[in-house]
Amino acid sequence: MNQAGVNEKYKVSPFYVFFLVHSMQTGVGVLSFQRVLAKSTGTDGWISILLAGLFVHIMIWVIYKIFSIVPGDIISANNQAFGKWIGNFFSLLFVLYFLILGMTVMISYINVIHVWMFEEVPSWAFAVVFLVLIYYIHTGGFRTITGIAFLSVILTYWLLFVLFYAMEYSEFTNLLPVFHHTPLDILKGTRSTSLTLLGFEMIVMYYPFIKNAKTSQKYAHWGALTTTLITVFVYLVSLVFYSQKQLELTIWPTLSMTSIIELPFIQRFEYINVSWWAIIIITNMTIALWSASRGFKRLFNVQQKYPLWGISIIILLTNVFIFDIDSLYILHKIIDPYGVLFIALYLPLLLVIIYIKKLRKRI
Repeated sequence: MNQAGVNEKYKVSPFYVFFLVHSMQTGVGVLSFQRVLAKSTGTDGWISILLAGLFVHIMIWVIYKIFSIVPGDIISANNQAFGKWIGNFFSLLFVLYFLILGMTVMISYINVIHVWMFEEVPSWAFAVVFLVLIYYIHTGGFRTITGIAFLSVILTYWLLFVLFYAMEYSEFTNLLPVFHHTPLDILKGTRSTSLTLLGFEMIVMYYPFIKNAKTSQKYAHWGALTTTLITVFVYLVSLVFYSQKQLELTIWPTLSMTSIIELPFIQRFEYINVSWWAIIIITNMTIALWSASRGFKRLFNVQQKYPLWGISIIILLTNVFIFDIDSLYILHKIIDPYGVLFIALYLPLLLVIIYIKKLRKRI
């Protein structure tokens, strides 16, 4: 057993890291990222997405480099770098980040359901359904969570081909002009795609659950690359379907594109789209809340089900008492830019400190 105390029978094969990374990155952000990105970079938005993807690959390399020096998870690495008390403080920040990310995904998706399908159903009712399902999945352990991630990718890839229907109504001259934004605008656009590409950082918690974890790095990179390319494809399709002004004003461009589809047996195809998207969102919430509850377990030495209960109660109370657009806006602001900056700055700093300590031991 490694420093994080994971038995070999609870581990998953390195290949499944592709699905864990890809399924976690593909979430509710794919439904709406185009609007913000179009405002900042317009037809050059695809460049911002590629730069954001490059940043993700660098961070994945940093994470695996950290764990090549300090086996275990982020809590083991923090304690190694800063000692128990300071290390636990930074680990607690990670756990709170995972909690807020999971809550943001859930509230964002419930907001989508309210607008597109069931306006009158209270948000707490959806939260109860999701939380019960998430708890049930958690009882199966990390291997079950990995299986759900695998199925979410396999069962939802057909949604990608739905976007080809929009190509019939596309104007490809909307892709022009190219390279007419400043580097600063491109960088601002890169930040706009952060919520879409976040999720890879969960590796810092489930790394000990991977067999021969060092060999899984290539699968993590492949998962991130797949997400990046899909995001570029979705953005390009949105550019040719909408005019620049339309894209800036449409809140959920991906869903709005699918609403033009009409079949003989169903006129509101977006109902199927929104409902099927739940498979993806449940995976997002499950991995994020598992990471948060696992962190609490490691920090306070309690059974993982107890912090999961506490997290579920917090999320449920949030949906009962303060669920509105303003609370969703606040959660998004915590993740972007503060959560993104925390990941981008802290992980490289942690690697430097651990590497320096390693060199001192050799001396």
